[in-house]
Amino acid sequence: MSDWLIQLLTAFTGSLGFAVLFNVQSSRLFWAGLGGMLGWAAYLVLKSFLGSEVLGFFLGAICFTLYSDLLARLKKTPATVFLVPAAIPMVPGASLYRAMSFIIKGQWIAFPAQILYTLFLASAIAGGIVCGMTIIHITQIAFNRIHKSRSKDGC
Repeated sequence: MSDWLIQLLTAFTGSLGFAVLFNVQSSRLFWAGLGGMLGWAAYLVLKSFLGSEVLGFFLGAICFTLYSDLLARLKKTPATVFLVPAAIPMVPGASLYRAMSFIIKGQWIAFPAQILYTLFLASAIAGGIVCGMTIIHITQIAFNRIHKSRSKDGC
């Protein structure tokens, strides 16, 4: 369990550091870091239950995307202020490093599988963000339709 705690603190710190690098306002820094920690926590939990790192990345990305949109509405700021730092802990740097290491060492058999796996991880993040944004958009459309129909009825 302490391994998870270290990973969560590292995800928070990494997201916070990139938020500072991207000049996020100081009043929003904590929330940007929290988004990265939330996404990584979702990944850890889902990976342990589902047994798939790619699926964990996908569902974790959905979680931090929904969080980013919610915070954007609460803090009245663009969602990218929270979305980009939250995505940082999920960047598949270790997997890409392994792929490049295989190519430098001349391990031509291991390289294609590793680079393909890296692309799956990156695609899972991108797909999770797109699905999260789609969920938000569909929910917003449904809410607007309900609100519009109630205002026509005079409620």
